[in-house]
This record gives sequence, C-alpha cells and structure tokens, in this order.
Amino acid sequence: MSTGLRLALAKGRLYDDAVARLAAAGITVGDPGRRLLIPTSDAGLDLLVVKPGDVPVYVESGAADLGVTGTDVLREADADVLEPLALPFGACRLAVAAPSETSYPNLPDGRTPRIASKYPRLAREYFASLGRSVDVIEVGGSVEVAPLLGLSDWIVDLVDTGNTLRANGLTERATILESTAVLVANRASQKLKLEQHLRLMGMLGG
Repeated sequence: MSTGLRLALAKGRLYDDAVARLAAAGITVGDPGRRLLIPTSDAGLDLLVVKPGDVPVYVESGAADLGVTGTDVLREADADVLEPLALPFGACRLAVAAPSETSYPNLPDGRTPRIASKYPRLAREYFASLGRSVDVIEVGGSVEVAPLLGLSDWIVDLVDTGNTLRANGLTERATILESTAVLVANRASQKLKLEQHLRLMGMLGG
C-alpha cells in the first residue's frame, strides 16, 4: 500500500461538489476526460473516478483509501467500510412514488405491487419492515418511466427537487431515507495512514 491517498469519487451529482471542496482547500484537479485515475496538485492525493455504485466496492477492497458517496448508495451496497465524516452537500431523499391515480399503500384488487428501483435491497427492506409483500424489479436506467410503460405500479428512487417525478406524472408517497454525501474509508488504510486521512477529512469537511 502506497503512502499517498487514493480518493474514489462518483461520476455525476457528487463529483463537482467534492472537487469544489478540494479546490477550496487549495488542491486543483485536472479535467478527467476519459481517464479514471486523475492526479491532483497535491502529490499525496490521486482521484479515482468511478460509477456511483462502485465507490463503496473500491473502498472496501482497498483499491481506494477513501471515497465520497451518497448515504443511499452506501446503504444499498452494505459495504464493510468506515464512515468517518458526513459531508455538507448532496442532500436528497430516497422515496416511494406512484402515478397520482394509482392507489398507495395498497392496490384495490389486492394484488402484490410491483416496484421498479435502482435500490432493490433498500426497497425490499423498507416494505418488509412494514409487513408488506412486494415484487421488486431492478432497473438501471430511467426509473420514472416504469409505471408509464406498465413495468411497475410504484417506484423507489432518489428525489432532489421532485421535478422529474412531476414531469412524469408521479407523486411522492413515502420517504425511505434522507441521504447526503458521506466520506467512507477503508479500515486498514485508516489505521496505516491516519494522519493523511485526518488531513483529507479536514479539507472535505471544513
């Protein structure tokens, strides 16, 4: 394991905020382009840019020392990582939504509801905690269209402003969890590189 740190960042909504926090601490990051490994102006820090769902995997395995991910992704992955710091950006919520004309929490004909989601584990756990039987369909693309196409009755998806739901005729029915960005750390790396970890925590959380 090298003496420097490798920080895994998720492509998409959390990337720009994380890079802005580093910039505020005096660390510049180049244009990633098609590169996955990106050097920074700090010789002791490299960035690894991956799909959001892969951040906990890379950190748990030790391929990255730390990572910035959302609470939603972390809970879905159920990865064995440390969570040393909640970060002040990326606030959103994981919610159940359905077309405005669709019944919730029960369907009128008594059949088992079908739920489309990128978060199958969290969706199943939530409805199991309520004692409700559901069929969860895992989808990787635009979840909001699933009820419109007859694939599902309801969806479980991440919601920020709610504009995408409204644009597709969907209404929020329940909140499963509140999500924010969180810094996660590999257990072995934090023991071996505690000083570097604390320094990076100060940069991102300050």
